Amino acid sequence: MGVSGSGKSTLAQALARRWAVPYVEGDHLHSQDSIDKMAAGIPLTDDDRWPWLDRVGAAIVASRSSNGGTVASCSALRLVYRERLRQAVGPSLRFVLIELPRSVLESRMAERPGHFMPTTLLDSQLRTLERPANEADVLTVDGQQSLDTIMDTVSAWYARGKVDTLGGR
Repeated sequence: MGVSGSGKSTLAQALARRWAVPYVEGDHLHSQDSIDKMAAGIPLTDDDRWPWLDRVGAAIVASRSSNGGTVASCSALRLVYRERLRQAVGPSLRFVLIELPRSVLESRMAERPGHFMPTTLLDSQLRTLERPANEADVLTVDGQQSLDTIMDTVSAWYARGKVDTLGGR
């Protein structure tokens, strides 16, 4: 989870490969209306996000039920969004928040030609972001570390005391 440009997709894809489980790309589940809205520089509202979050949750459940586990990328910026996903997926759901300085996020977003999310929406996302407080199922990582270091950190966190409740990845 995290704002645009934080590396959610990169990390999720790498973890899915490492753990040999499917990957769900949350961006692919946005409606065309929402994509058009963001491309025009208009921030999404909660009303735009609810059906998208429901699609993300359903995709995780469907992938997990047929494959025994999955990794997904999804902004999940607010607590209510994470709660919505928790309700859809169940207690096995874990979140990893990737944090980066605004300047790095902006630079990364500018280097993604053809992506629907313009850099002009970064401030809106940063304002929307509710950093996890007292959420035991959320790990915050420094996005400036190497991908391998972040994956090792996530894998170790996931393995510590989580496997009993997850029944696997």
